[in-house]
This record gives sequence, structure tokens and C-alpha cells, in this order.
Amino acid sequence: MVNLVLNENMKIYRRVRTWVLIGLMAAFVILGNFIMWHEGKSAQGEGWQSELTQEREQWSKQLTKPDLDEELEAFYKERIAVISYQLEHNIHSTQGTMWNGINESASLGILITIFTIIIAGDILAGEFSAGTIKLLLIRPANRVKILLSKYLAMLLFSMVLLLTLFVVSVLLNGILYGFNYIDLPLISLTDGQIVEKSMLLNLWKTYLLNGISTVMYVTITFMISSVFRSSAMSIGFSIGILFAGNILLEVLQRYEWSKYLLFANTDLTQYLEGRPFQDGMTLSFSIGVLVVYFLVFNLISWLMFTRRDVTA
Repeated sequence: MVNLVLNENMKIYRRVRTWVLIGLMAAFVILGNFIMWHEGKSAQGEGWQSELTQEREQWSKQLTKPDLDEELEAFYKERIAVISYQLEHNIHSTQGTMWNGINESASLGILITIFTIIIAGDILAGEFSAGTIKLLLIRPANRVKILLSKYLAMLLFSMVLLLTLFVVSVLLNGILYGFNYIDLPLISLTDGQIVEKSMLLNLWKTYLLNGISTVMYVTITFMISSVFRSSAMSIGFSIGILFAGNILLEVLQRYEWSKYLLFANTDLTQYLEGRPFQDGMTLSFSIGVLVVYFLVFNLISWLMFTRRDVTA
């Protein structure tokens, strides 16, 4: 099994396209963070206390508006409590520090999903279109191991992109802002209490939860690839599903049953932010829904890859 995974990794990294995608990942991180640093130079001095004070006053004024939405009211009160704690304990805001860029870079996790889909859509279907699938099937390893080795190779590739995102982001923002506030805590309101958390630990929680989304879309790509045996269809459909899902959720959010949709549960960072897709949704609920979809998608992939005859 190990040899199969190593063989699949060799196929991935010997192609120019793979290194282009890794290079693009680094380029997007560098460009995005540099633009953010350049536009936020005004926040890099020692005037962060006055900026936080102005922000607190802004939220306080918002609270005086009549017929204020409950969700917005809760958000304003949370920000006021966090800012007050920062000012009282002289805790620097993330603005003007390396953590501002690093945390914002986490939003580029969607690129990891897209780039992994591009590779995943071809790693299986490409074997059929090139006719090399027969060379794999005549080996002693059965079809399940072959399918699993390709799947594991994709997950390892997504880890390479994740490490690229993290390392480039930390080094670049450290150079731009300096490493002075590397131990800066994350201040948040939890169950009505202000708590200090590890910024680094929270960042990796975000990466981990975003990684679950990547795993699900890679699984969808494998399923489509197994069914249609077409790289273009598996890549196109998977990326289309990735973006169409968010649009679909906006239309269907008012229906209670929409919480059972795949797209309502792939973004697990909603629980870090305390704003689930629908009231009553919990992290364990979303994990349970994802497990069901995960098993169904893999069952279809397994059936289509192991039971169909290879004619190419």
C-alpha cells in the first residue's frame, strides 16, 4: 500500500502543472498579504488604542438604533466587550501585526480545495483516458487499494498546499510587520465570558475545519471521476458544485430542511465564529451529516471503480 501511495505521489509531482499550482498558491498569498500590508500602513503605529476606542464608540452608536436585528445586536455587544477587555489589559489588536495578515490568509483555503480538485479530477479519470488503467489493474494490488492510494495521495497534496499557505504567510507577514507580537493572544467572548486563546492554535483549528471541506469536495471529485471517467467533467462539475452550493444555500436558508444539505455543513468554521447556518445546528450535527455524505460518495466511487469493466 505504501508503495502505491509513493507511486501516485511520484506521478503527481513529476508534472509541471502540479508545481505551477503550488507556485500559484504561494503567489496568491504573497500578493494578497502585500496589498493588505500596503493598504493598512496607517494601523501599524502605536495608535491602536485610539483606533479601538473609535471602533467601540461606533458599535455603541449602532446599538442605539431602533428595531435593531438581534443578530447584529449580539455582534455589536460582543465587539464592545472584546475591545473593552483589550483596552483595559493593554492587549494590542491584530491590526498592524503579523497576525492580521496570517489570519486573513486563512480565507485562501478555498484555493487549496480548487487546486486539489484540479489534480484529483485527473488522477483517476486520466488513467482511463490515457489507457494506463490496465497497467495498474494487472498488478497484484486490487482495485480498492489502487483507489485508496490515489485518494490518500490527494490528501497529501492538499497538505502540501496547506503548508505552503502557512509557511509563506508566517514568513512574509513576519518580514512585513515584524515578529514582535508573535505571542499575541486571541480575545473572544465565550458563554458570556471573555477568554484569551492561543492565536496559533485557533489558526490551525481554522485550517483543520477548512480541511474537512477539502476532503468532502475531493471525495465528490473522485465519485464523479469514477462514474464518468472524464477529467474535464469531474473537475468542472466539482468546482461548479463548490461555488453553486453557496448560492443555493442563500435561496434555501429559510427552509428548515436545508440544514441537511451538504453545503450547509462543509464550512465548519461557522462554529468557531458562533454563527451556524441555522439556529440549533451544532458541530456534532454537521459532522454527522458529513459522515453520511462521505460514506455515500465513497460507496458510489467504490462500486463504479471495482464493478465496471475496463474497456479502454
